[in-house]
Amino acid sequence: MRNLINTFRNTLEKFSHFSERASKYLIAAVLIVVPLLPKFPLVSVTGTYVAIRFEDLVVLLLVILLIPKIILDFKKVIRDPIVIAVLIFLGVGLFSLAQAVLVTKTVQLSLGILHWARRIEYMTPFFAAYFLIPKDKLHEYLDFFLKILLIDVFLAFIYGVGEHYLHFPVIITQNDEYSKGIALFWIPGSNTNSTFAGQYDLAGFMIMTIPIFLSMYFILKEKLIKLITIIVSGTGLWLLINSVSRIAQISYVLAVSVSLLLLRKFKGLAVVLLISILFMVSSGGLETRFKSAVNVIYQRISVSKTVSYVQGHFIALAESTASPSPTPTISSIINDVSIAIRLNVEWPRAARAIIKNPLLGTGYSSIGLATDNDYLRMLGETGILGTLAFALIFFRIGQIIAEAFPFRSKFTGLELAFIVGIIGASLGTFIMATFIDLFEASKFATIFWLLLGCAVSVVKSKEYAK
Repeated sequence: MRNLINTFRNTLEKFSHFSERASKYLIAAVLIVVPLLPKFPLVSVTGTYVAIRFEDLVVLLLVILLIPKIILDFKKVIRDPIVIAVLIFLGVGLFSLAQAVLVTKTVQLSLGILHWARRIEYMTPFFAAYFLIPKDKLHEYLDFFLKILLIDVFLAFIYGVGEHYLHFPVIITQNDEYSKGIALFWIPGSNTNSTFAGQYDLAGFMIMTIPIFLSMYFILKEKLIKLITIIVSGTGLWLLINSVSRIAQISYVLAVSVSLLLLRKFKGLAVVLLISILFMVSSGGLETRFKSAVNVIYQRISVSKTVSYVQGHFIALAESTASPSPTPTISSIINDVSIAIRLNVEWPRAARAIIKNPLLGTGYSSIGLATDNDYLRMLGETGILGTLAFALIFFRIGQIIAEAFPFRSKFTGLELAFIVGIIGASLGTFIMATFIDLFEASKFATIFWLLLGCAVSVVKSKEYAK
């Protein structure tokens, strides 16, 4: 029996060594496949709009690589504060799902399990970067991964241009029909999606990567790298603006500002913001959408106008402020589909779920395909406990990264640029998540957790060096 156990352990150790070597290339495969491969379904899941796609298979391979490492270092892994936080989050989510099926009866079990498992899939790259990347090879791996990210953004730009001018097909998953892999085509005035499943996924990816690239531009000395990073940052900004997402523009400004302020690049920040704002203002579609949003908010606050759903289109209707009459008149109509659908449908639906069960919510998948506010979605689906558990994960990650402050005294070169870039990108993500379900968007969430895992590994590598 002892010989059998020793043989099993030796086999696991050999596979674990292989996992560390293979992780570099499999993580690279995730960085290539997830952002760039359109979301064509491979196998549809009966009774749902969910489909298994090629990116899911790549992440599954990461899970297989992780298994021997977790088994061999189980005692160490299970005591890790981030692992504990993630297990609490998954445990609360599973308990919420169980009560949703058995008590409130607001969830179909199979669909709820798929949504719960999806959270595990998105977080898997975090642990691959956290546990599998050798600490003594972190700089080499990080350099390799960031070069792939630069290529990703540039190729997404090429595809976005092709979408505009060469009729490249667009594959999005914004409703049940489109998620079947139907090829669409860009028409003038519509949003740019590039290789992503929707314009918000694309915008979120740019918010995540551009702060890192700009930080590299101001930190690294090689002229070729500086030229590449500034060009790719410009192409990313073009994609961001053409996604025509208002909250993305605000999140981008915040993300870049935080990153460059941490580097103390005040003049550089002023130049970046000036150029960015000039390009944003020059975008007619974006300017129109900002004016529309300001107008709707002003009308609602100042003269109590409401947002209504009329004949299949969301519009803001201005109510008469005169004394009540049997036939109230409409003084004006303000079109803003995006704001109207949030205020009239999605956010109230989430609020009803929160009221129904404040502590545990009504379960994963219970409030529809989208809420367009990740925090309301968490509260609605998993309640206060689930939302606090999710926040605990970032609290633990933040604790580790904060220990390395001030960053300029502990990191140099690529590591410094990456750390401040990911901090700015994370804050931008938190802002954008107030209007978009970013943590449920697979193309964004998978890469976000992967880069976050790399950031924690960079900080931990300093402890290893000591």
